[in-house]
Amino acid sequence: MQEAKMKVDGMTCRSCVKSIEGSLDQIGVEGKVDFDEGTVHVQYDESKLQLNDIQEVIRSKGYEVTN
Repeated sequence: MQEAKMKVDGMTCRSCVKSIEGSLDQIGVEGKVDFDEGTVHVQYDESKLQLNDIQEVIRSKGYEVTN
């Protein structure tokens, strides 16, 4: 398992947290979103997904993601 922590901009409420966590869950990624810090910490199987794939899922929800 790989781990990564990313900065997520554009979260305005706790519903944003649920939206991101739900999207990550759908692709088999364990994620914890910290609204106060504006970050997401993920654990993923690098044989199935790359970090860029995870970032694209978050971006598709309307958020900006940086490493």
